[in-house]
Amino acid sequence: METKMGSASTSSKLELRNLSKVFGQGKEQVTAVDSIDLDINPGEFITFLGPSGCGKTTTLRMIAGFETPSQGSILLDGQDVSSLSPDKRPMGMVFQSYALFPHMSVYQNVAYGPRIKKLPAEQVKVDVSAVLDSMSLSSMANRSPNQLSGGQQQRVALARAMVMQPKVLLFDEPLSNLDAKLRAQMRIEIREVQQRLGITSIFVTHDQDEAMSISDRIVVMRNSKIEQVGIPADVYLRPASIFVADFIGISNFLTVDGVSSAGAGKASVNVLERQMEVPAHKDALASESILLVRPESIRVRRAESGNETISGTQGQVKQVVFYGQHVEYRIQTQVGIIIAVVSDPIFSEIVPIGEFAEFSFDPNRSWLLPADKK
Repeated sequence: METKMGSASTSSKLELRNLSKVFGQGKEQVTAVDSIDLDINPGEFITFLGPSGCGKTTTLRMIAGFETPSQGSILLDGQDVSSLSPDKRPMGMVFQSYALFPHMSVYQNVAYGPRIKKLPAEQVKVDVSAVLDSMSLSSMANRSPNQLSGGQQQRVALARAMVMQPKVLLFDEPLSNLDAKLRAQMRIEIREVQQRLGITSIFVTHDQDEAMSISDRIVVMRNSKIEQVGIPADVYLRPASIFVADFIGISNFLTVDGVSSAGAGKASVNVLERQMEVPAHKDALASESILLVRPESIRVRRAESGNETISGTQGQVKQVVFYGQHVEYRIQTQVGIIIAVVSDPIFSEIVPIGEFAEFSFDPNRSWLLPADKK
């Protein structure tokens, strides 16, 4: 018999307005978050992504109520919650350390929040049973946290947040303590739960694979500011700056000259001794430009016999790494090392180290960026 939680939560809209956080005073003053504005739609899964110290965790802590904004506001369904303490905000938090009570069973850990709120015992029983069932934890209800694997502990932490039926779920790098395979499995589980319940969610990570696989939109942060907001495909294929392109995935940056407008969001450029039309950032024609080509967009084949030189779109293979599902090349060219990734390679066609290879790419799979947007 299926159990259901009482008074289901509804998806909520979250708005950050001119939000800033400054630590210290005078010469010791450090700006951790600098005047960010962001609208997070009801039921949306947003990921804050960036290097250490960029401001993503501080932003999350301000949303949760653990840090007080230096200026700006946090609006939940139009209501300013900036001055509310964490326990007064209808939000659930999943921590990096899980923060489970070691002396309590799984059931007691999950039931802790509803009991603190002094909910009726029967409602607590129904709600806890429902969330344990939804997270496949019912059979482990009487176990203590030290009897669980890392993935199971993570599910308990998520269940403990969900049982409070929050309007917003917050995740503070919750998968960083897990091994790679379990991390991939858990992010699928988190995404499935979030989509099933439709809870507005914010996830903080420095792992680009997590951000790409789990998000509706990604917020890339750098030096306390938002660098770009977009769906994963746009952030990866149409980055707003060299920083975003370099931070997410592997990039080849090719120098170009003879840049001119080709209309319809494209530019005509001379690159690797060839003229081609490429998609272009709106600011790429206003300054010096550089062409982004992702490794998986580059095709590689053995150079024709008698034509072994480093020129144009030809170079010498310096490194070959075989991963099974793909092979990665590092090729010495006239513009430096180019990285190429060939999926599902035919073993006999892999170009060995020391030999010469020809490489090419579809111009439509490149992206012209302003060189000064670093």
